[in-house]
Amino acid sequence: MNVYGMARAFHEVYGGVVDAYASAQLAPTRYTKIINLTIYPGFAEDPVFIEKMREIAKKYEKHDEPVILIGCGDGYAELISKHKEELSKTFICPYVDYDLLKSLNNKESFYKIADEHGLPHPLTKIITRAAYEDEDKSGLEIPFDFPVALKPANSVEWLDIHFEGRKKAFTIHSNEEYMDIVSKIYDNGYKSDLILQDFIPGDDSNMRVLNAYVDQQHHVKMMCLGHPILEDPTPQSIGNYVAIVPDFNQDVYDMVQKFLEDIEFTGFANFDMKYDSRDKTFKFFEINLRQGRSSFFVTLNGYNLAKYVVEDYIEGSLENEPTVYANKNRAQHKLWLGIPVKVLKKYASDNETSRYAEELIKQDRIGTTVFYDKDKSFKRWLLMSYMFHNYVKRFNQYFQANKGRDFKK
Repeated sequence: MNVYGMARAFHEVYGGVVDAYASAQLAPTRYTKIINLTIYPGFAEDPVFIEKMREIAKKYEKHDEPVILIGCGDGYAELISKHKEELSKTFICPYVDYDLLKSLNNKESFYKIADEHGLPHPLTKIITRAAYEDEDKSGLEIPFDFPVALKPANSVEWLDIHFEGRKKAFTIHSNEEYMDIVSKIYDNGYKSDLILQDFIPGDDSNMRVLNAYVDQQHHVKMMCLGHPILEDPTPQSIGNYVAIVPDFNQDVYDMVQKFLEDIEFTGFANFDMKYDSRDKTFKFFEINLRQGRSSFFVTLNGYNLAKYVVEDYIEGSLENEPTVYANKNRAQHKLWLGIPVKVLKKYASDNETSRYAEELIKQDRIGTTVFYDKDKSFKRWLLMSYMFHNYVKRFNQYFQANKGRDFKK
């Protein structure tokens, strides 16, 4: 989804076909005319990644135009940053250095950095593998009332951990459930720490997502806030937004801008946060050092993600441009959907935001990542329609079971 959204962003402004490389292919990149996809088994990890990238670099080393390298997943972003010095000889790599990436990618160290720079986050306790293996288990004690939230500190390592009931994050309602989940996590090979957190009350409508672009001089050039209405209820996909209304909040923008510039960030950043009605603040859960899976909502609303990196690194025109605080003009708002309209209408909570989404639907001010007028074919339309229709079954099967029980990462 992220690959197609970025390829479409480039295509909308500059035309041409984007070259993409991956370890496997998923539905959004099938039957497309705007992506030339090459599959390398094992490409998502070293040593295959860097070995193949050296081969790929030879293809581009005498390219007439600069070549931008963009990762569309946590693992790829980390690998690009890890090999940034070598890859930068051939490619433009709009990423922070590896030491900063590692400290931000790990939720445990991210919260320490957030504390240093005044970025609010939920009350947190670190659970270690050593505490689990210790006989008295005292290190596993919960300092918060139930429900509590539990998630992996190392999101990249978590991609390789598999067991029945695995989720991106868990909402836990009893000590028995807590011990069962911690056991499954560590018994199935996870080695890093876990993040145990105070659960912030409220449904998906309290979530916010923010995408930002920070230039080479560490100046924030664009921030776009979104108000998710629904998340995917499928256990392995919980936390993936499927409907987003554009939002504006200058206080949030100011807070994020200060944080990113203080830590001397560069490139794309993606934040998830939730409004805590108990103290009327937004609590930040994490930063992704890449544009998010649903980030096409930014491009859809007039802030083309590809354009920022091109203007920054190739045209050199971004440095003197003012910071864009997106979505202030409601007349330009468009609803981003990753599900059929009927699923949104059936399952979204009845509140001001969902009613606003229905108004945008009535005015035909909606869009998706994958249905693109300049990339049409019967096969693609059929597959994307099938992919969307699958959400009818997913929500029927999982929504009530997970409603109110699952926690945004």
